[in-house]
Amino acid sequence: MAILVATPRSATALSALPSAAHELITAARRSLTEAIVASTAADRYAAAHLAALRAAAAVLATHGRVQRKSRSRVRSVWQVLPEVAGEFAEWSDFFAAGARKRTLAQAGVPCVTSREADDLVRDVETFVERVTASLGVMHQSMLPTSS
Repeated sequence: MAILVATPRSATALSALPSAAHELITAARRSLTEAIVASTAADRYAAAHLAALRAAAAVLATHGRVQRKSRSRVRSVWQVLPEVAGEFAEWSDFFAAGARKRTLAQAGVPCVTSREADDLVRDVETFVERVTASLGVMHQSMLPTSS
């Protein structure tokens, strides 16, 4: 059973959300679905982490251009997110710590257990819910709920 969570944001505010943010949320949900149905732990982990990355990018898309501290250094989403949305700082640290593991999993290196992948899928589901709530987008839970 899926739960539909409505948020109190107004229709005017929703229409003000950049189309890129809507597209990234849609892509995050699609990646999360891929993670849920993936047959291997590595595929579940990689798809879930990608879903988190896309959800974080949606937050950044709502803040327009982020001032770069240095022209020569490219920074990851996980470095920039806390600067524009401090409420996601702990999430940024968490997902940044798993970025290398995602890269290894995508390359086929056996570095992820089934439990790690399942835990990450659940954590990303929570993160996507919080991002969509902060953006005022309705969110439909991807994971089954117990009744």
